[in-house]
Amino acid sequence: MPSGNKLLPTIAALATALLASASLAQAQTYPDKPIRVLNAFAAGTASDVIPRIILEKAASLLGPKASFVFENLPGAGGNNGTAQGLRRDPDGYTIIATAIGPLSINKILFKSLPYDPETDLEPITPSAQLSNVVVVSNKSGITSLKQLIEQTKANPDKFTYSSVGPGSSQHLGAVLFSQLTGSQMRHLPYRVTGQLVTDLVTGEVPLSFQNITNVKEQFTAGNLKILAIGAKARHPALPTVPTSAEAGLPELITSAWFAFVAPKGTPKPIVDKLNGAIVAALKDKEIVAKLNNFGADPMPMAPGEFKTFIGSEVVRWRDIIKKAGLPQM
Repeated sequence: MPSGNKLLPTIAALATALLASASLAQAQTYPDKPIRVLNAFAAGTASDVIPRIILEKAASLLGPKASFVFENLPGAGGNNGTAQGLRRDPDGYTIIATAIGPLSINKILFKSLPYDPETDLEPITPSAQLSNVVVVSNKSGITSLKQLIEQTKANPDKFTYSSVGPGSSQHLGAVLFSQLTGSQMRHLPYRVTGQLVTDLVTGEVPLSFQNITNVKEQFTAGNLKILAIGAKARHPALPTVPTSAEAGLPELITSAWFAFVAPKGTPKPIVDKLNGAIVAALKDKEIVAKLNNFGADPMPMAPGEFKTFIGSEVVRWRDIIKKAGLPQM
């Protein structure tokens, strides 16, 4: 008869197998009630609209009982809602709609984050990304990225640029631009995006680094000039706008991305089932068209790939932020 010590590995293996079997059985009937989506940002923002577009389609792919109920918990750059969501029961009936800040940038920028985005969650998949563009007021007289680089370098600390706030992807896109070009500019953060765009149109502020959604309408109306998009390919919403590489600065790749994650310990079969439905939604032609019209691009990944991506984004922005000497919040 096996000794007690020899039985321990067998018992542990049996317990693991039973847990895996239970999780798989749970996933087969999942979901049998509404899934709560805690959104880390305010209603009506891109961070809110994009998940709703995607999950409406994903619900139809998950089964007849599937539905998503949204709750917005904005604050602290997305940290508040993300943290609260990660504290919920890991039963698959709470997921978090969050973004680049809470999942990478804020780990570097905030002195104290109530969670670690690399270890304290279950990645499901990124949802979409909004590439940032370099945009100038018509009154600036600047017509190309090359001209902007020349003028910002020739006039250190004379150019003011706007963003939606410190630590945003737009702000850090400008920081990256400065590092790549050796230019020095003054940052003017805004709380209200509408006022930012108005001041850009009137020439109150000559320059901004913005995602497509915020400036697309005024650009289409001819009230603003977009010099380049910080992406590797042109965007269907802005077919005439050159990429950063075409404009002469290929390293200027910058975007805001959004994602779905679950509380740590959510069973893998459920995470995989959610991933499958959301990724399928992101490949649906109608959803792709809606996202493209909004200025976004689908960004599907497998959970493991997404976990690696989060780690790479933390490293990327850590290097940029530390090089710039940005203060922690």
